[in-house]
Amino acid sequence: MRIWIVNHYADPPDGLATRSFDIGRRWVEKGDPTTIFACSFSHYHMQPARKLGWRWWREEDIEGVRYVWIAAPGYRGNDWRRVLNMLVFSALAFLAGALRRERPQVVVGVSVHPLAALSGYFLARIKGARFFFEVTDLWPETLIDFGRLSPDGRAARWMRSLERYLFRRAERIVMLWRHTDAYVESQGVSPAKILWVPHGVELARYEELEPYDGGLARPFRIMFLGGFVASNSLDAILDAAALLQESGRDDIKFLLIGSGQERESLIKRATAMRLRNVEFRPSVPKREVGRVMGEADAFIYGLRDLPLYRFGISLNKLTDYLAAGRPIVFFGRSSYDPVRDAEAGFSVPPGDTKGLADAIEGLVALTPQERMEMGERGRRYLLEHHNIPGLADRLLEVFEATRAPA
Repeated sequence: MRIWIVNHYADPPDGLATRSFDIGRRWVEKGDPTTIFACSFSHYHMQPARKLGWRWWREEDIEGVRYVWIAAPGYRGNDWRRVLNMLVFSALAFLAGALRRERPQVVVGVSVHPLAALSGYFLARIKGARFFFEVTDLWPETLIDFGRLSPDGRAARWMRSLERYLFRRAERIVMLWRHTDAYVESQGVSPAKILWVPHGVELARYEELEPYDGGLARPFRIMFLGGFVASNSLDAILDAAALLQESGRDDIKFLLIGSGQERESLIKRATAMRLRNVEFRPSVPKREVGRVMGEADAFIYGLRDLPLYRFGISLNKLTDYLAAGRPIVFFGRSSYDPVRDAEAGFSVPPGDTKGLADAIEGLVALTPQERMEMGERGRRYLLEHHNIPGLADRLLEVFEATRAPA
């Protein structure tokens, strides 16, 4: 079965957002050729992932997965240039797919932004393929909750109409979010179409991970590894670090690793706060994640307090943390909290800096054996719910079940 994925932000294995590649590689191993249409400009690094020169697109074979790199103009922030990037990518992805002689049986349109998914739907129509809509972000709800769109504005109404259009025309809606039944039903679509396939990890990437000793050494190293973006509430980590520094906890250190639009402002804020217990490092590609995460004694992750998370969360880096077998401190409010469900650490309400600092101190006060048991519970939970081979098989079974007769 030939499968196409239209995902604007699909990174190769040396990138950060490798979900589409990881799942696609598993399909290729089972004999199902997979092609990914992705943008040559990296949103995560704000620079070209591949240089295309004068070409509109270029193909590359990466471990058996066929990438079609699509040209689109660069940008530095969430302004009209990023919108132009989305428009150009979506149009050229459709053109590149339409001109290919091969005919896929399945097309998966991936929405961080719905225009890419719409291109996938149109390609499915002209190629006579099945269409599946993968939803990684709820648009426009995400933009509304982050204050970037008015809920009653023209742009929000247009996005909502487009999302509803894709919901209705997809055979199945592949949701990364855990509890979206009510949301989909509010769009006039049966929640029976939903297939929950969250973020996952390839455990092979963690072969270089140092065995966890429970955090015997001091300082105790708490790591954030992910995107420096507003949704991850890194300011709250700096505030907790300041409280711990003021209370004389020189035995706790924070390692903040990643890239993103908020990185420079966070570094400036940490410098202004004179935080001696915070170290910033650049992002690392997926293939080096295991080596770097071995330095951590625990991980930390948080979210802003937004109504959006009543639908649950699907956090790419949170699954990495679970795979590493270390305890996790999570602060946020979500209907799906794998840290709480797995008993893999501490969950703290958002906006409670003192509570966050107390949770960190509580984690450090545990015995190494107790912390090791937390990490082991998290890894077992990951194997059950967030393991890439299982997720790839779940999708493939659905594709096979709905394949049109030859």
